[in-house]
Amino acid sequence: MRRLRAEQFGLTREVEYGTPQQNETVGQIVEAVRTEGDEALLRYTEQLDRVKLDTASLRVTDSEIQAAYAKVDEAFLTAIREAAVNIRVFHEKQLRQSWVDVQPDGTMLGQLLRPLKRVGVYVPGGKAAYPSSVLMNVIPAQVAGVPEIVMVTPPSTGGKEGIDPFILVAAAEAGVKEMYRVGGAQAIAALAYGTATIKPVDKITGPGNIYVALAKRAVFGAVDIDSIAGPSEIVVLADDTANPAYVAADLLSQAEHDEMSSAILVTTSQVLADAVSAEVERQLSLLPREEIARKSIENNGAVLMADTLDEAIAVINRMAPEHLEIMTAEPMSLLGRIENAGAIFIGPYSSEPVGDYWAGPNHILPTNGTARFSSPVNVDDFVKKSSLIYYSKDALLASGDKIMTLARHEGLEAHARAIEIRLEQERG
Repeated sequence: MRRLRAEQFGLTREVEYGTPQQNETVGQIVEAVRTEGDEALLRYTEQLDRVKLDTASLRVTDSEIQAAYAKVDEAFLTAIREAAVNIRVFHEKQLRQSWVDVQPDGTMLGQLLRPLKRVGVYVPGGKAAYPSSVLMNVIPAQVAGVPEIVMVTPPSTGGKEGIDPFILVAAAEAGVKEMYRVGGAQAIAALAYGTATIKPVDKITGPGNIYVALAKRAVFGAVDIDSIAGPSEIVVLADDTANPAYVAADLLSQAEHDEMSSAILVTTSQVLADAVSAEVERQLSLLPREEIARKSIENNGAVLMADTLDEAIAVINRMAPEHLEIMTAEPMSLLGRIENAGAIFIGPYSSEPVGDYWAGPNHILPTNGTARFSSPVNVDDFVKKSSLIYYSKDALLASGDKIMTLARHEGLEAHARAIEIRLEQERG
């Protein structure tokens, strides 16, 4: 792994928003689905996924879901069910209630929280299929009270056999009752604008390739989206007490996602840096996805050397990583000084995959430094808030003149007169 001083490290990576050609292609697909509906949806599915469908075969049937259960092993089923419980319990703690505040003069102010009506979840195919991401998207929406959750996934996530059965089972276990075999930019457009077969949604969540990311950006405004996610990132903050084998394994756990993933060790220990670099090389040769992980380490991996933990924490806060692991002698003492990170894993046994699959917090996290201002997917992402305002006659009479002063200061006479007409009638 390349070795740099902490202050020499480039703290920002270029956010990939696609080439002009990719943007043009996505724009054409989105517009075609918006105007032509199912016809364009089926055409692009055949052209891009090489799967010929008709409108009757777009929706996954109950019999297909039952068949999928027969293809997954009992160990997976047990694990996915227990993981779902952990995720649900964590997200239930995020629930907030509507509230009102009534004053003696009759003023009532408040906030009304209501779930979104319909949410679309995108589940990618490509280099890997991720049943765990189904749970992380669906369960917070369910906890929020979203009544309609629809899943779309490419028709060949499982190769020639069609949709990966583990994806279907995870969705069924999470409670999804509406699933479609369609992916790519055309699926995002269908969710956003609707077709004769797929009703439009209010929000789209879930990761995907560059075409999916660009399509989500293109339809934002017509619908809400979770984020435009970049490549996966991990930063490990470690001192000379850390186990180099643990550190290396955790760095590689993110490097194997794809060639653009970033895996970085920040340390004050030269001895640890040498040991981790050797361990990374040793463990790489053991991975089935060695080629992907090796390219990730070569292109985006690094060891950053810091003189002090203060310097190390300062550089981490500027990086604002998606995943941060703290493997130091006293990790809890550092926790309050971490300002920017999507998820923080504390101590040698809190390996990043614990969060990816099991612990309960959401693994859909801000990337590309956006942890400076954004948060993991959570229940609030599936809730809309309305302000409540009730003023009694006495309250308006007491405040009306001041309201008119502010309105006229801004040159909005009709605003002022909307108050003035009431004051004139009530004051006589």
